[in-house]
Amino acid sequence: MKLASLIAELQELEPEEKLEWLVEFADQLPELSPDLVREPFPASCRVQECQTPVHLWARSVEGRVQIEADVPRKSPTVRGLVALLVVGLDGEPLETALSLPEDLVAHWGLSAVLGMTRQQGFRGVVARIKRALLDSAG
Repeated sequence: MKLASLIAELQELEPEEKLEWLVEFADQLPELSPDLVREPFPASCRVQECQTPVHLWARSVEGRVQIEADVPRKSPTVRGLVALLVVGLDGEPLETALSLPEDLVAHWGLSAVLGMTRQQGFRGVVARIKRALLDSAG
């Protein structure tokens, strides 16, 4: 599982190094596919729990996860968190995404380095991905 290896790498770091890692990983967020690039994005794609404007598209295709996201580059920590899920879950079995713990921040050892607002926003991202995947899986 790609996500597990990324998380293992992240968990080996000291708290201050984790934030640096996330900021650097933000560059790994893939560009949106051409059919999703439009302004403004549909309100239905906005993760309301996030102060940062995070837009997500998640679906299950033949039992595999496909996620795309748009997060402003001026929010590298949030962008890094979202990139971790997008890169880590892409192409994985649907069950992998649906079995993610609700509080990934604590599970990944990031509680000490992320404020409550970011933690709540990221819980919203995870919940949004799961809802969209369930909806698309039918």
